[in-house]
Amino acid sequence: MAKFFLLSAALSGGLAVCIGAFAAHGLKTRLSADMLAVFRTGVDYHFYHTLALLAVALLLKQLGQSTALNLSGSLFIAGIVLFSGSLYALALGGPKWLGPITPLGGVCFILAWLAMAWAAARANF
Repeated sequence: MAKFFLLSAALSGGLAVCIGAFAAHGLKTRLSADMLAVFRTGVDYHFYHTLALLAVALLLKQLGQSTALNLSGSLFIAGIVLFSGSLYALALGGPKWLGPITPLGGVCFILAWLAMAWAAARANF
């Protein structure tokens, strides 16, 4: 799973750069200030949790297989898709029913961090 999470983090990071550049250069004049802020929040959280996903990959490589780290990585990916993805869509005029999806992504992020903490607590350093 370390390789999968490393590859996912690399692709997610590249995608976050592309999406951030799109917002900075292509959306600045097309979205209201409020919707641009929503979009940027999605980009910020996308980046933060891409770095966390990278940490999961490196920890798996360092510590070996861990159910908690595998869960953490999976939840970080789900959180990026649900949280950031729903914010991107909402800012671009997506359907309002996406609004309740955003907090589900936030819950995935919280659970991912807790799973990482669980892995750290169980690790033998």
